[in-house]
Amino acid sequence: MLFMIIVKASKNAEAGNLPSLELREAMTKYNEELEKAGVRIMAKGLHPSSNGIRLSYPKQGEKPVVTDGPFTETNELIAGFILIDVKSREEAIEWAMRMPDPQGHGEGQIELRQVFEFPEQTN
Repeated sequence: MLFMIIVKASKNAEAGNLPSLELREAMTKYNEELEKAGVRIMAKGLHPSSNGIRLSYPKQGEKPVVTDGPFTETNELIAGFILIDVKSREEAIEWAMRMPDPQGHGEGQIELRQVFEFPEQTN
């Protein structure tokens, strides 16, 4: 089962501030544990939304509206993600619970979401 651990953005992350050395070391250790367990597929951090572009589709069938960042609602933004492949929802929760506060400063918030997996189509 694929799950995405979504690291939510914070004001600190949106300001482009890198995590402390201590937090980077803790996250490195956590990622190494995921790798050693054979469950980590990918882990990436994202640049602040000031480097982002948002496309919205206000009218069906028309071209999207393009908006350059930054975007103001930090609680709706993502700072990074880890994709894991585990045997159960419970195992995904266990791994998510082991993650250090991803933002530090008591600002961290993560969201755990299962990824749809469709059977491969053959032609």
